[in-house]
Amino acid sequence: MGRYLLRHPTALRVPLHLARSGAFRTPAVTSASPFGDGMTLDVPGRPHVVAVPGHTPGSVAFHLPTQGVVFTGDALVTHDGLLGLTGTGPQIIGPVFTHDTAQARTSLAALTSLDAGLVLPGHGDPFHGAVADAVAQARHTPS
Repeated sequence: MGRYLLRHPTALRVPLHLARSGAFRTPAVTSASPFGDGMTLDVPGRPHVVAVPGHTPGSVAFHLPTQGVVFTGDALVTHDGLLGLTGTGPQIIGPVFTHDTAQARTSLAALTSLDAGLVLPGHGDPFHGAVADAVAQARHTPS
């Protein structure tokens, strides 16, 4: 993380803003209903769970095959909040916010076979195109 901040010192703005706004004082989750890779959730749209660990150990994407949509969460983003970059296309969220960047890149393979023409990332504008194209672009984006 230190090397990243040396290359991109403006990246400190976001963590400082988060600290000032109380983001690091959020209450703990006391109970949860777990779900796992491959499950179909019994909620509107019947999303399929796709494990994409890396950003966090339990990161998942949600694929809605009938609608041709995949919600990638922070597995793929189109806006780099640290550097304020938009329009660079799909990428892995910056290493400052990624638990394991190598695993995040490896996890992208789980998305490539999904049939969807709309990728809704955790941050940034939607990506209109095949999920495999979004993944290919993200793999070639330096972090």
